Amino acid sequence: MRYLIVRTEIRAVAHHELIAAVRTGQRIRDERTAPEPRRQTVCAENLEAAMHLARALSTVGSVRSGRQRVKVVPVPPIG
Repeated sequence: MRYLIVRTEIRAVAHHELIAAVRTGQRIRDERTAPEPRRQTVCAENLEAAMHLARALSTVGSVRSGRQRVKVVPVPPIG
């Protein structure tokens, strides 16, 4: 299975959005309706390679300081 490794910006959440989400029981961030802006994307052929690349991307200063995050997403085969 192939994997997509993505480094994204973390969106700030306003205080009123947080309160509204807690009251209604909805998610604060929903990647399907409003994905975070991507900064870097890399593909890997297996999980071991994907995790190795994710660890490397996690050393970036903006990830370590909490302004960005790294995600490993499995890509289902086509067909």
